[in-house]
Amino acid sequence: MIKTVKLEDAVGLELAHDITEIRPGEFKGPAFRHGHKVCEDDICRLQRLGKNHLYVLDLEEDEIHENEAAAILAGALAGEGVLWENNPREGKIDLYAAYNGLLQVDVPSLAAFNLVDEVMCATLHNHTLVRQGERVAATRAIPLIMKRAAIERAVAVARHNGGVLSVTPLRQARAGLIITGNEVYHGLIQDRFAPILTRKVTSLGSEVAAVDFLPDDAPAIARTIRNRLDQGCDLLMLTGGMSVDPDDVTRHGIRMAGAAEVHYGTAVLPGAMFLVAYVGQAAILGVPACALHHPVTVLDLVLPRVLAGERLGRTELALLGHGGLCRDCHDCTYPHCPFGKGL
Repeated sequence: MIKTVKLEDAVGLELAHDITEIRPGEFKGPAFRHGHKVCEDDICRLQRLGKNHLYVLDLEEDEIHENEAAAILAGALAGEGVLWENNPREGKIDLYAAYNGLLQVDVPSLAAFNLVDEVMCATLHNHTLVRQGERVAATRAIPLIMKRAAIERAVAVARHNGGVLSVTPLRQARAGLIITGNEVYHGLIQDRFAPILTRKVTSLGSEVAAVDFLPDDAPAIARTIRNRLDQGCDLLMLTGGMSVDPDDVTRHGIRMAGAAEVHYGTAVLPGAMFLVAYVGQAAILGVPACALHHPVTVLDLVLPRVLAGERLGRTELALLGHGGLCRDCHDCTYPHCPFGKGL
């Protein structure tokens, strides 16, 4: 319950909520914080802020203040790799990445949480690469006073799968690059794939342990895959031979190498002819020619998830279709754009 008190009678009382001051172009924030004890010197300033009355809390047993509620919500939302401080402002708490990694958002649980009356949580997109200390979400108890039952419902939803938010660090892979194609192998054209892929791999903290150049020969491709896996590579990236021409035999070579799962084709442009396969725990990525001509492709969406330990199958590749159309901007601003931001 909230009681209204005339300003002149408020000396000695504690404020029930933050009182915001706005000076356009200069300042926006709390002039007085929740719990502040009003003194005589505060009266004039409060009048300048347009306050003629103040409010005093008289909470019932089943009620909770917004700041206490926000702390309870933040604790339920935060999974592994997500930090927050119990320093709510106007019922809001920010949540931060504990370390560099890939943000994981349980999107259905987030929606269910936000369907609970009088609470909210806003996050960055699922599968966003984040840096240590970066804000990844914010939660708020919307009214000043809430019923505890609503908070308990929201907490139950948020904790159902161990928290709505988590950050997964990227593993440091030993990657092998296998560049296929008769033209490159015989020196008719200069390879441009290896520098591009090396840059993408190393920018995510992994290393390129080997680079092989092979002709369009499925048995040779299969042997090289097996050799590199035996030598400790846990991520292989193959280029060339990903389209539908009869001499594009790379996919056949991957199957010959023992890949038990081969998923060819994604709902992303550029990158429809991308391939994901697995030999044991090692991921094999087939990179189509679009990676030579576009700064950002499906590879940029998939590689961080693979390094975060996610095993991608047909469903995950199909879900990339929502948001999977690159707008091909003249000045690329990825990742600050809609590409890959569907789920």
